[in-house]
Amino acid sequence: MTSTFTVHDASGYEKLMGRWSQKLAPLFIDFAGISAGEKILDVGCGTGSLAFALLKAADLKEITAIDYSPVFVAETIRRRIDPRIKVEQGDACALAFDDGAFDRALALLVLHFVTDAGKAVAEMRRVVRPGGVVAASVWDHLGGMPGMRMMADTVAALGEAGRQFRARYCFQPMMMPGEMRATFIEQGLLQVSETQLMIRMDYSNFDDYWSPMAAGEGPFGKFLSSLDAPDRARAEAAVREAYQAGQPDGPRSFANVAWACRGIAP
Repeated sequence: MTSTFTVHDASGYEKLMGRWSQKLAPLFIDFAGISAGEKILDVGCGTGSLAFALLKAADLKEITAIDYSPVFVAETIRRRIDPRIKVEQGDACALAFDDGAFDRALALLVLHFVTDAGKAVAEMRRVVRPGGVVAASVWDHLGGMPGMRMMADTVAALGEAGRQFRARYCFQPMMMPGEMRATFIEQGLLQVSETQLMIRMDYSNFDDYWSPMAAGEGPFGKFLSSLDAPDRARAEAAVREAYQAGQPDGPRSFANVAWACRGIAP
């Protein structure tokens, strides 16, 4: 497996997305459901937002957190303060665990960056005991993230490279209504349900919004890094104008929706 998410620095990721993962994690946990004493697998742990939120939500026996990125693994280990969290580098499409090893397998904001999301769901089902839960969430890039869609539409208006980027960004795997649900059913999960979870992304000013992407983090950062200096400057100026929307620079707040899906392992 390879990941399509670009990460250079854990602190840059935190500013780009980690802080929002922390806000989404409790909503996702409520949807997925957990019980005291369970063993849970966190697939694609990033910097630990879900793993640390799980510890606050219930008296769990153990959390195994894996990520494909050594940057994320190292950062989660650095932040870990509870020995019940085990952190490993791992592949969502080839989980290195026995069948039925966990009570639940959860993936927060991961499946849209996995090259074979169906295989990842199948692996999550395999390592969960019969009657256990598989659950995942992904952002709705096309219709549920106006703050990010604002940038995608702005760079698309500047040229063909931006239009191609927008097409890739808005139609990543698992992001269409019902797409995750269909995949869960295809992989044999039972009682599958899908819902929407919403948080707000609050920025103090344009630099707070722009700087992690300018540093090369995430899909937008990768796109910006592919541009030459004049085109990057043109993109920054255009996105700044869209962010400010004719008003002085300062705080902006954007609603953001994630799809969430859960099913029961047979």
